[in-house]
Amino acid sequence: MANLFFYAYFLSALCFHHTGEPAGISPVTPSTMYPDRTQNRIAERFDSLFAILSSQRGFNGNVLVSHNGKVLYKHAFGYSDLRRRTPLSIESEFQLASVSKQFTSVAVMILHDQQKVNFSDTLQKYFPDFPYQHITIRELLTHRSGLPDYMSFAAKYRDKHQEYISNADVMDMLTRYTPKAEFLPDQRYCYSNTGYAVLAALVEKVSGMRFDEFMQQHVFTPLGMHNTYVFNPNVTRPVLPGRTIGHDKNRRPVFEDFLGGVVGDKGIYSTVEDMFKWDQALYTEALVRQSTLEEAFTPISHDYRHNTNYGYGWRIKEMDGGSKIIYHAGWWRGYNSLYVRRREDKTSIIVLSNKVNWSFRNIGTMFNLIDSPDINVTAMGGD
Repeated sequence: MANLFFYAYFLSALCFHHTGEPAGISPVTPSTMYPDRTQNRIAERFDSLFAILSSQRGFNGNVLVSHNGKVLYKHAFGYSDLRRRTPLSIESEFQLASVSKQFTSVAVMILHDQQKVNFSDTLQKYFPDFPYQHITIRELLTHRSGLPDYMSFAAKYRDKHQEYISNADVMDMLTRYTPKAEFLPDQRYCYSNTGYAVLAALVEKVSGMRFDEFMQQHVFTPLGMHNTYVFNPNVTRPVLPGRTIGHDKNRRPVFEDFLGGVVGDKGIYSTVEDMFKWDQALYTEALVRQSTLEEAFTPISHDYRHNTNYGYGWRIKEMDGGSKIIYHAGWWRGYNSLYVRRREDKTSIIVLSNKVNWSFRNIGTMFNLIDSPDINVTAMGGD
């Protein structure tokens, strides 16, 4: 189980060798809202589990659990600033890390539904001088592009002690220096942050807007996600009460480095309540057509011989009986995140943390809290 989210938390373009899977999840029959007694039981179980994780395993963050459009449980555990012991609130904002990738994916889907891009288009249609040939938008979305890891080559071409680099800088380095590709396009799956940085640059090129502006106008504002934004070091934002500081596992503050200006692969800050609004919108056509989302939720890397797969910005776990878990996790500069959806009964689990901690990695444990009639939460201990 320890490896389930290890690759999902690492923000690198290394190829991951997945050996674990979400455990203990059984197929479910679509249901209406749980009875009040069941809702209360689920809330009590999550409160007990995360109280244990907070007091004994170092968890520091916010949790929200929903079912069929209703929030069953939400709570803040710990501090936004561990040194000053400033308490977290349910409105606290967290860096989503790689959970940001699904927002980038939806931005591309919006352009697709507007008939401004096709998933089969190659990058040369929009960036004629881009030196890596025959890479399609679909291959970027599904981590099959073979592009080199910008986090590895950026320090070679830019001074990491200087200002933030941008997506335009990544595109310039790829074009000017052409670091060696990992493999030919569509040869295999290999998790790629570079691919999602390039997708954000594509959104900017096609829309004529900065990525943070596009997301604000086309996603965050329409959905009422008023505490969500894309980090942009060139835009001054007021210091809000919900702002948090990331911390490493030893409780030390961690701040953005020169790579933090690159977005698309990371860089979105949000709250558990705004993420619930996002979750609910994905059951509608408020942003994109459901047929487009179905494509995004379809596993595409059939050469990826493991128990999980990848669509467009989401990891996918197919269960016996045909049910699926759609999820993603993230890690970046003192933040962890986990967002899980079970669409058959519209159940979602959102965990945002501002202290590096792996205690909530087990999806199976949390779904057992929802599904099992009898369970000893204390004995589970998050394992």
